[in-house]
Amino acid sequence: MSTDRPDIAVLDHDAHGIPAAAYADVLRRRLPDHTISLAGTPSDRERLLGTATVVAGSGLDEADLATAENLRLFACNSAGVEQLPLDALAERGIAVTNASGVHGPNIAEHVLGWVLTFTRRLDEGRRRQRRREWRRFQSFAELAGSTVTVVGLGSIGEAIVQRFSGFDVTTLGVRHTPSKGGPTDEVMGYDDLDDALARTDVLVLSCPLTETTEKLIGETELGILPTDAVLVNVARGGVVDTPALVGALQSNKIHGAALDVTDPEPLPSDHDLWGFENVFLTPHVSGHTPKYWERRADILVENLERVAESGVYENLRNQIV
Repeated sequence: MSTDRPDIAVLDHDAHGIPAAAYADVLRRRLPDHTISLAGTPSDRERLLGTATVVAGSGLDEADLATAENLRLFACNSAGVEQLPLDALAERGIAVTNASGVHGPNIAEHVLGWVLTFTRRLDEGRRRQRRREWRRFQSFAELAGSTVTVVGLGSIGEAIVQRFSGFDVTTLGVRHTPSKGGPTDEVMGYDDLDDALARTDVLVLSCPLTETTEKLIGETELGILPTDAVLVNVARGGVVDTPALVGALQSNKIHGAALDVTDPEPLPSDHDLWGFENVFLTPHVSGHTPKYWERRADILVENLERVAESGVYENLRNQIV
């Protein structure tokens, strides 16, 4: 089988409620010279894993690898690859790519929408509209001149910083390896987080959940933030100590919070976070975009072009293995 026109199998799963069949349709349109097959049933999955050169999906296990005799590239449909047997894939010489960068624009817009809502008190305007109440209210602040701290400067964090660039704000970036630099005015490590928090008006969490970041923002950190600061979490719920956040909100230690992720998740209907007017909640939907599969296809199409030119599955975009 030639490397320039490999058979591609799309494993059946949805992404943010959009079925994988939509991905298969996008790939058929953009790769008309390739055979694109959708694994709609378990038997389809097993059969296609046994023949496909390229597989796109959310996960594989070692049992799948025993079947996947022709597999050369697994195009993972998520940014995280912790669910994959990476060592076994490497031993088999199977290239692995991820979906890093796909969610940046939409999550950044989600963050910006929340921050502007806090700043201009748009939520209060909506409440008065529902009451048909024509009565003026004052805004909370202006973004201009404020300091936005972004924890996690991966593709999502970078997109968030880019969206704030037109608002005349100072940006601070916190990342695991500050020597990598970043798009913010200052870049620092987690050891300097307290210094960043003390200067922060808007704190945005977009980092992965690791041993370092688990409960990164707790009672001490919330106490360091200025009392008019806003916390935005589009990372993982476990990055924030939820009881500490509730306590900070109850005692007015911060101005408010916007959470697309929570701990626990789903958030129980009787949880205290539901009761605050200064807490905005969305059910882990900031990653949704109608352009999701198109952006996934951008990565795969580019990589197949590289393979066609080089004849090898190396130096691919977003390659992990």
